[in-house]
Amino acid sequence: MDGPTLSPDQLAAIHAEAFDAPWEKAAFAQLLDSTGVSVLGDERGFILTRTVADEAEILTIGVRPACRRQGLARHLVEQAIVATRILGAQRMFLEVAENNLAAIGLYRACGFEQVGLRKNYYTRTDGSLEHALVMVLNFLQ
Repeated sequence: MDGPTLSPDQLAAIHAEAFDAPWEKAAFAQLLDSTGVSVLGDERGFILTRTVADEAEILTIGVRPACRRQGLARHLVEQAIVATRILGAQRMFLEVAENNLAAIGLYRACGFEQVGLRKNYYTRTDGSLEHALVMVLNFLQ
């Protein structure tokens, strides 16, 4: 996972392969210029996090379809947990679509627990709305 930092173009390309409603290059460029935001990964996939004070958040994680089911997403989440703890985070939050059972299973396997629900959080390409689970991992228990 170490190596050159991924550019906004690369992040947007991976995200476009991974999601039906991908983020644009400009969104990644803006986030990467924000305080506390960091990216881990390579050309196969990445995780983007933000750490502020004692809280971290997974902003997005994307793995190219050809690279899935190989443990990469779990490795990225584990790396992000270590990196944000070093920065002083005591907990990590995320939102995940309630129908994304693979991602929910990954997060639960990494120790995350559901703490809330954001109704109609995601807008799908067909205009439909989807709820998001809010999950947290407390580092200090």
